Amino acid sequence: MNSTGKIITGVVAGAAAGAVLGILFAPDKGTETRKKIVKKGSDLTDSVKNRFSKVGDAITSKFDAVKDEAKDMAENGRDKATSRMQHS
Repeated sequence: MNSTGKIITGVVAGAAAGAVLGILFAPDKGTETRKKIVKKGSDLTDSVKNRFSKVGDAITSKFDAVKDEAKDMAENGRDKATSRMQHS
């Protein structure tokens, strides 16, 4: 995991811990507290999915760019080799 991933994981974990502690120490009835915990858990899950989706999209985009660059380099190399063979 790269440093950006570690930072995101740390921030998400800290936010989750803070939310849970805030809910647990709030003066609400047990049923209300459980509903809030479920809601926060759902929100957190959505947030994590969204962040991982963005990271996945970025990786896919970078992979496609590198693949295209490699293809262009291979074509240029082939063209140069063909050109040199024709001039020999």
